[in-house]
Amino acid sequence: MGVFVFLPLVLPLTAWPVARLAEQHLHPRAATWLLTGAAAVLAVCSTVSLVLLMVVGTAQLPGNPLPDAWSDPEVRAAVPYDEIAGRVAIPALAAVLASCGHAAWRHLRVRRRFRRALASLPRTPVAVLPDTAPYAYALPGGPGRVVVTTALLDALTSAERRALFAHERAHLTARHHRFLLTAQLAARANPFLRPLYTAVTYTAERWADEEAAARVGSRRVVARAVGKAALLARAAPAGPPGLAGLAGLAAAGPVPRRVAALLGPAPSARLWPPVSTAVGLAAWGAAAGTAASALSSANSAVTLFLILKAATPL
Repeated sequence: MGVFVFLPLVLPLTAWPVARLAEQHLHPRAATWLLTGAAAVLAVCSTVSLVLLMVVGTAQLPGNPLPDAWSDPEVRAAVPYDEIAGRVAIPALAAVLASCGHAAWRHLRVRRRFRRALASLPRTPVAVLPDTAPYAYALPGGPGRVVVTTALLDALTSAERRALFAHERAHLTARHHRFLLTAQLAARANPFLRPLYTAVTYTAERWADEEAAARVGSRRVVARAVGKAALLARAAPAGPPGLAGLAGLAAAGPVPRRVAALLGPAPSARLWPPVSTAVGLAAWGAAAGTAASALSSANSAVTLFLILKAATPL
């Protein structure tokens, strides 16, 4: 295998241009699914690769409980500089596990804290908080709730309020918190996947924007609501601490790009545009590039696993 055994660790670099193409040319729903899936596969492959590198690199150490066959020269030859790679993989893997564990724990802790804070309010789909800070977010769970402050409601017109609620309900209906958390954990597992997480936060917001525009029947109204909420949030004190899964009207994604997209034509209803168009070429190129990166990464990890399996006595 040679240096190709390290591919799962560095191939996420190829996802950077892919993320840019996907968020620009794909329908937001398709882009969110594509980028989240690719991030999850690449993160799993890079983590498995770290585990296998650690196993091969440390199998020859005295007192190691691993099978003796895993320290054979033929197995170690599959990993260049196996001793160095194995010892470096130990703290790297520990950092990955600690970072992902902390992110998941913080996500659950903040969700529980928000739910306790809303426990005294009526169990309605919409919770209105008497707060001078203008913000709104979708709180997932069973059932999910839309949380909005009186400051934000007072600043919006009736049409903009409908757009606000449609946007937040779209987050809950499509379970965007799962996409965001998956992409966040992937970025914690491999920092090279950070652009994918950033792209998913944007495409999830664009997905909710488009759903809201379809529900209220006016893209311009949604654009006004997004822009106004962003301006109010910038001028007001900081709202509640954010986390993956608490998506808000102006909480994520470059707002000027979202407003510009809403003021432009609606994206094609087709999830995958025809390859005969320029947009189609870019979209299919993004999909093909993501698939190639994920398959190459998975192939390297699986090959090293098969080498270890073949060396293991029955």
